[in-house]
Amino acid sequence: MTDKATETEFLKTVNNRIIENRTEMLSSLSKLISIPSVAEVPDENPDAIQEDAKAGRPFGDAVDGAYRLMLSMGEDEGFSTFDADGYGGHIDYDGTEDGVIGIIGHLDVVPEGDGWDFEPYCGEVVDGYVLGRGTTDDKGPVVASFYAMKALKECGFEPAKTIRLILGLDEETRWKGMEYYLERTPDLPDAGFTPDGDFPVIRAEKGILTFDIIAKFPKSRGKGLELTSFTGGTAPNAVPDFAKAVISDTSGGGYDLIREMVESSAEKNGWDISCRGTGRSLEITARGRAAHAAKPYQGLNAISILMDFLSGLNFLNDGTMDFVNFYNERIGFNVHGERIGCALEDEDSGKLMFNAGMIELDRNAAKLTVNLRYPVSCTGAQVYAGIMEVLDGYGYGIVKNREQLPINIDADSELVSTLMRAYRANTGDTESEPLVIGGGTYARAFENVVAFGARFPGQPELCHKRNEKISVDDMVKLAQIYAEAVYELAKAED
Repeated sequence: MTDKATETEFLKTVNNRIIENRTEMLSSLSKLISIPSVAEVPDENPDAIQEDAKAGRPFGDAVDGAYRLMLSMGEDEGFSTFDADGYGGHIDYDGTEDGVIGIIGHLDVVPEGDGWDFEPYCGEVVDGYVLGRGTTDDKGPVVASFYAMKALKECGFEPAKTIRLILGLDEETRWKGMEYYLERTPDLPDAGFTPDGDFPVIRAEKGILTFDIIAKFPKSRGKGLELTSFTGGTAPNAVPDFAKAVISDTSGGGYDLIREMVESSAEKNGWDISCRGTGRSLEITARGRAAHAAKPYQGLNAISILMDFLSGLNFLNDGTMDFVNFYNERIGFNVHGERIGCALEDEDSGKLMFNAGMIELDRNAAKLTVNLRYPVSCTGAQVYAGIMEVLDGYGYGIVKNREQLPINIDADSELVSTLMRAYRANTGDTESEPLVIGGGTYARAFENVVAFGARFPGQPELCHKRNEKISVDDMVKLAQIYAEAVYELAKAED
C-alpha cells in the first residue's frame, strides 16, 4: 500500500470502523474501570517474589483481573499474547517481517481517595463521558490503542513490523512488573509510544526521585500537649487532598482554645480545616486539592495546611515542635524546592517540582515521603547533595526509595516526526509543538519510546484526581490517532 491516495482512503476506512466499534469499545472500557486495580506492592524479598510469580497474581487479585480481561480480549480478536508470570505481558498483532512497534500502557491505578461525585469504579457512560478511576490514566488510552489495532486488523492491514500492546501492572508504584517482564520478553520494541501523557507528543521527561525524610524524636517528659499521630496522602506521586492530626493534652487541659484556633484559621485562610473530639484527644483534619506530583502547583497540599496550623501550637516534645517548624520553614507550600536546597532548573525543562506526598508521624518519629521531578540536564546526585546540606543542620536523614532517569529525544527525530504527523492529520492542530514534562511514563523503560497523548491541549488534568472521566468523543479520536500512528510505524518500507 504505497500510493498516498490509497493510504489516505484506507485510513478513512479504519477511522469509520473505529466509529462502528464505538459501543463495543466503551463497553470494554466500562468493564475495566469496574475493576479497582490498585496494585498491591510485593515483598522486596527475592524468595517472596518467586512465590508470587508462581501464584500468578503478584500485584493482587484486582490488578490480575484487569490484566486477564485484556489478554482475553486480545485472544478473542485472534491476536497472540504473552504472559510473564502475571507481572505483565503483551498482545501482538503479528508482522510479516522482523521488528516490533510498541504501545506501552498500564492497567493499575492510583487509590481513588474520597470526595467523588460518583462511584469511582462505576464505569458508567453519562452525558457523553465514561466515568471512573483509570479512564484517563491509563485504561482509557489502553483500550483505545487496542481498538486501533482491532480496526486495522478488521480492515485488512498486514503490518511489516509486529504491533505490540504491552500491559504494565505497577506503573503507579515501583515498576517491578515491568522489570520482570523486560527480563523475559523475547524481543524489545524498535520504537513506540506510551499513551500516558499529553498530545501532541512528549519528547522529554524530567528525572524523578522518591525518598523519605526521617526524623527521630526524644522521649517526652512531663505533661502537656502532644502530637500523637499525623497521617496524610495516599501515594507519593499525588498532591495529598486529606491529612489528619490527633493531639492529646496529658496535663488534663481542655481543647476550647484549639477549637477556636481551627475556626479562625479556616475563616482567615479559606481552608477546609475542622476538628472533633475523639475520646480524650482532639482530631484535626484538613482537606486540600489533589493534583499530579508533576504539577503540584495545580493542587493544594493538605499536609502543608495542617503543618501551618500546627505551628501555632506549643507541643511538649521538642522534637515534634522542631519537625513542624522544619516543615514550615523548608517546605511549606513551596513546590520548587526553594528553601530545601534543590531549586534546580534549566531552559529546556524548567524548574524542579517538589511534592510532599505522604506523612506518617507519631510520638517517636516522622517519615515524610517526597516525590520530585528534576530538570533533564541535572542529576539525582545534585538534588540529594543540596537537600542533605539542609537536613544535616536539623539532624534528619534520607532513605532513598527510587530514581527514574530523565529522557530526552530530539524533536526532529523520525519517531517524533511520525507521531506529530498522525496527531496533526487527525486533529487539524498545526500549532502545538513537542513537549517536555515532569510526569513519569513507561517511555523511560525503553529505547526510542515517547509519551503520545492521551490528554489533548487545553483539557483539564484529571488523572490522579477525584471525578476522573474521559469523553466518548475523545475515546474515538484517540483510537483514530493511534491507528494512524502504528500504521505509519509498522507498515512496509517503500
